Amino acid sequence: MKGYVDKSACIGCGMCVDTAPDAFRIGDDGLAEGYQEIPADKVDDAKEAAENCPVGAIEVK
Repeated sequence: MKGYVDKSACIGCGMCVDTAPDAFRIGDDGLAEGYQEIPADKVDDAKEAAENCPVGAIEVK
């Protein structure tokens, strides 16, 4: 699984990075990005980040 961020919606709040650092990071543009295949034991964290994104910019699939 991997995390995907709609950069046109992302506000760069960093909540996803705090919740799931193994799935998301803040890129050079100041916005979140999914940067690697999510480790199996961290998928629930990534899904929580997607559910709690204040602008609904995250998808995990």
